[in-house]
Amino acid sequence: MNLAVDPARAALLVVDVQERLAAAMPPEGMAALTRNLVILCEAARRFGLPVVVSQQYPRGLGATIGPVEEALAALPADKVHRFDKVEFSACAAPAAAGLWQRLGRDQWITTGMEAHVCVYQTVRQLGEEGAAVHVVRDAVLSRTPDNLATGLALIERTGAIVSSTEVVVFDLLQKAGTDDFKALSKLIR
Repeated sequence: MNLAVDPARAALLVVDVQERLAAAMPPEGMAALTRNLVILCEAARRFGLPVVVSQQYPRGLGATIGPVEEALAALPADKVHRFDKVEFSACAAPAAAGLWQRLGRDQWITTGMEAHVCVYQTVRQLGEEGAAVHVVRDAVLSRTPDNLATGLALIERTGAIVSSTEVVVFDLLQKAGTDDFKALSKLIR
């Protein structure tokens, strides 16, 4: 099994990081998720990764949170792919049909909420479809610690790689001394 994140194969997936869900999350966890997701968006920008953003029933749960929207706005418009859904798995949403294949990526750096519902079901389906899935532990969250732990355990059982923001960023970088390294290492500090 190849555990490396490859910029030529990877895409960033942001599952349901929305205003009303965020308000229900533990504040410290939400702050960490937000910070790490902004870093991952910057890494996606620097390495030209496509970013897929889902929103679960936005009329009820609100829009993607402001700091993430700001980070997404810094990416080229053709690199950000958005859709709304009512299905728990982002893969099951009709609006996502064909998107995964059109993007031509087989590694998915996965983040979002809630770990035990939408993130888990999305990861499970991506794995069933043959993708290599990297779930960023410090950029996923559930309302309770028990549900977060359960979600991460289930995610690991699917064969996904549970990782961290720093692991993903340094895997993408592959070496120090570059402009990308200098910019991203400042954000991680």
